[in-house]
Amino acid sequence: MVFKHNIKQRHKTIQGLRSFKDTLPTNIKKIIKKKGYIYSETLDNWRKIVGSELFKICYPKSFKNSNKFGMSTLLIMVKRGHEIEVEYSKLKIIENINKFFGKKIIEKLKLTTFDDFNEKFVANKNNKVLKSKFINKISNIKNENLKKSLIEFTKFYKSK
Repeated sequence: MVFKHNIKQRHKTIQGLRSFKDTLPTNIKKIIKKKGYIYSETLDNWRKIVGSELFKICYPKSFKNSNKFGMSTLLIMVKRGHEIEVEYSKLKIIENINKFFGKKIIEKLKLTTFDDFNEKFVANKNNKVLKSKFINKISNIKNENLKKSLIEFTKFYKSK
């Protein structure tokens, strides 16, 4: 990579292959360093900051840095039904995050709930009807390899 000082332009130009950070404007680099670093570090170390029990029921969604009018806030997504647990441990989470970074970064936490779709799927009582329907459709397939693979897939799916 060669740095070229162009006489006709005020800015330095880089010839050859450039890394991604060299192609970004300087204003965007500053924003990424300030906001992106804090959010990415909290995501990477969320289990250490919060603990294993709260890690299972919540995760950080976004980070808003402080400005003249507002405080720096972290938006946390919480599974429906576990809001009270996270609400009681808000101060502990803020303290742990600030301790992790070594300075006061987060002043406020906002909680937003979400539904956990994995718990909503309950085994269907009419499995026999569904099995016969799929077996009829699979038997109509002409390709033998595809038919065998679908039968194996249904066996694997039934075991779960």
